[in-house]
Amino acid sequence: MASLKELKGRINSVKSTQKITKAKQMVAAAKLRKAQAAAEAGRPYAERLAAVMASLATKVSGDSAPRLLAGTGSDERHLLVVVNTDKGLCGGLNANLVKAAKVKARELIAAGKSVEFYLVGKKGRAPIRRDYAKEITGGFDTSVVRNPGFEEAENIAEELVSMFEAGKFDVAHLIYPIFRSALVQDPTAQQLIPVPAPKSATADSGAVVEYEPGEEEILEALLPRYVKTQIFGALLEIAASEQGASMTAMDNATRNAGELIQKLTIQYNRSRQAAITTELVEIIAGAEAL
Repeated sequence: MASLKELKGRINSVKSTQKITKAKQMVAAAKLRKAQAAAEAGRPYAERLAAVMASLATKVSGDSAPRLLAGTGSDERHLLVVVNTDKGLCGGLNANLVKAAKVKARELIAAGKSVEFYLVGKKGRAPIRRDYAKEITGGFDTSVVRNPGFEEAENIAEELVSMFEAGKFDVAHLIYPIFRSALVQDPTAQQLIPVPAPKSATADSGAVVEYEPGEEEILEALLPRYVKTQIFGALLEIAASEQGASMTAMDNATRNAGELIQKLTIQYNRSRQAAITTELVEIIAGAEAL
């Protein structure tokens, strides 16, 4: 049985931890609003760009299609671009992303495809390296900047496009969370390169649009920007998801610490009461002996 001094030390230690988790929760809550607004503001731009791409892609086909749209003609080599956080204390966010990446990798391997990984963020590297150490071909460290933005997304996109043009992979998939709320962040996987062909073109009132200088030239300029926009959107989503998951995890940790403090306090009071009772019994027994 723990002594009174040990119980007092445990209570003080848990109280100190509770102060840290409470502060972390408040910081995450303050950052969440800005990160959520940025993620939600970026979605309409990405959707509109995708609609323009759909309209252009239907007018270009065959040999005239850019390589980023047409692909290499093969789908044997796949690259999984996994976007994780650089910091921990955000619940199961990173674990869920790693799980989604491994599920996707197993599906591709089962279909006879080769799989490699390109890792963005630090927290997903160790668990992926345990199972796919030889398949990790590159990555991008976002911890060197405080708030990764479009410049970092541009650097990642340029590296991926260079790898694609060099023939290092045939298809790239982007795996990242979609922020729904502080409680829900859905891991999702979508094809990034080659840019997926639209299922149907969007037609606003059926108007005929003529492009200058031409559909091929516009696609050549828009396709790299589309890749950058998708990666930038993933960075915005992971930032909002990190703060939401961190706030929820720290709130749970704060409440758990409070419950543990209550239990330890009850145990401390019982031990203290037992010690006092024992001392009284000894005093009474000594007085009677005299």
